Amino acid sequence: MASTNLTDVQNQVQKYWSPVATKQLRESLLLGSIVNKDYSGEIRKGGDTVRVYSVAAPAATTKTVGTVDSNTFAPAAISTSFVDVKADKHVTAAFEFADEVELMSLIDRQNPEVMASLVFAVEKAVNTALYAALVPSAAAPDHVINGVTDMNSTQLLAVRKLAAQAKWDMSKGWFGLLDPSYYSDVLASQTLVSSDFGAADTPVIGGKIGLRRYGWQIAEDNSLAEDTAFFLCPDALLMCMAKEMQVKISDLHPAGKHGILMSVDLIFGVALGIDGAKKCIKVTAA
Repeated sequence: MASTNLTDVQNQVQKYWSPVATKQLRESLLLGSIVNKDYSGEIRKGGDTVRVYSVAAPAATTKTVGTVDSNTFAPAAISTSFVDVKADKHVTAAFEFADEVELMSLIDRQNPEVMASLVFAVEKAVNTALYAALVPSAAAPDHVINGVTDMNSTQLLAVRKLAAQAKWDMSKGWFGLLDPSYYSDVLASQTLVSSDFGAADTPVIGGKIGLRRYGWQIAEDNSLAEDTAFFLCPDALLMCMAKEMQVKISDLHPAGKHGILMSVDLIFGVALGIDGAKKCIKVTAA
């Protein structure tokens, strides 16, 4: 390792650590693993824009066989909706090392703690941005439900009814992300967790074991404030992300310092989906 220069180290880290770090980020982001990431375009640099389309269903024509006009129909002009998602967020986490020997010894041992810590910092920033963009509709019927002190079967059914009346697409799944307090309420409810009431299935959401109840796939998210839950279908939120995180190592001499700087950065973007405000529900005890 003594003859290895920083360029060699940079190439090694970008080649071997970056794909692993990106995969770890995708797997550990709970909300990020749910939201819609199907878009047209590719993120190459900050500021790139991708587009998500939706085609409205036309009105069908029903005729009676044997009548004069039974072979006629009324075509409709295609109607599309779209949302542009701009990759305008650039999140970076970095460590400063005292010297090249310290850095290289860590890389030589393929120490997971260094990369895991950097990825965790990026994960927290991305997660915060995702939740900040997930803003439910306040118009009637209000998709913000306050005053819920116990997340029990009655509340889950009430939220399910609201989602069904909003005509959420069930084919992509309905998800509930609960803070530890609400999730503990669910676990304490015999109706929701006892096998006597059909509680046997355990879906995996973002690498975490969850519960499937009343059509919801429920998981615990300890990044949420106490007594807070978000229920959504994937189309509520759109996310675009660079293919890989960039890992960079540089000498601090140009800045007039001794040491080595190692950073990871990720370009991503997030936006509400088409009618996304009506495809998510927030529940709080406030």
